[in-house]
Amino acid sequence: MQDFRKLAVWRKAHLLAVEVYRASAGFPVSERFGLTNQMRRAAVSIAANIAEGCGRDSDPDMKRFLQIAMGSASELHSQLLLALDLGFIHPDRTKQAEAQLEEVKRMLSALIVRIRGLGKAVSCKL
Repeated sequence: MQDFRKLAVWRKAHLLAVEVYRASAGFPVSERFGLTNQMRRAAVSIAANIAEGCGRDSDPDMKRFLQIAMGSASELHSQLLLALDLGFIHPDRTKQAEAQLEEVKRMLSALIVRIRGLGKAVSCKL
């Protein structure tokens, strides 16, 4: 059995998703099925893909899901900037979320390189 909760990057991604839910709670009601939903889905996707990668039985699968998580992180970054430009989110809150997001992206990148370069499995086993 594998435990994604052992990965620091999953924990950081989970906290980022919580922050995005809180930050988007004040968005206009008209955006509930628009930007609010898209941002929340992208944020959840980051942690979910890390977890799914841990549930797979091979390094190539793990790397693929980490790359999908990276794509979701980039999508979320774009959406945060749009929310800022539309005045839906305070600049300070955007900076905080961007800092969390950049940390997650750095960690994902390092993990992808580690899997690719060393050929060693990422330890998310119990």
